[in-house]
Amino acid sequence: MATFELYRRSSIGMCLTETLDEMVSSGTLSPELAIQVLMQFDKSMTDALETQVKNKVSIKGHLHTYRFCDNVWTFILQDAVFKSEDCHDQVKRVKIVACDSKLLTQ
Repeated sequence: MATFELYRRSSIGMCLTETLDEMVSSGTLSPELAIQVLMQFDKSMTDALETQVKNKVSIKGHLHTYRFCDNVWTFILQDAVFKSEDCHDQVKRVKIVACDSKLLTQ
């Protein structure tokens, strides 16, 4: 199964990458094993989002910027409002990156 590497730029992905870099630098972990860990992280994040997340959220805001490059949409919204069944939150600025999951099966 192919995966996207975009989850590596999330908070948890960045922490994992930094930790793996430190372990490779100190000689605790080989670079090859660190790459395998990152690939497993990509697969696990994709699987978890596909199978475990059931909530739906609507987003409204002012579209500041949008981009479509290499089958990836990037949206930057200002004064965005996130609404779900349980909560209603407003944020000043949010970046949304969307990829076509059908590309994973190619």
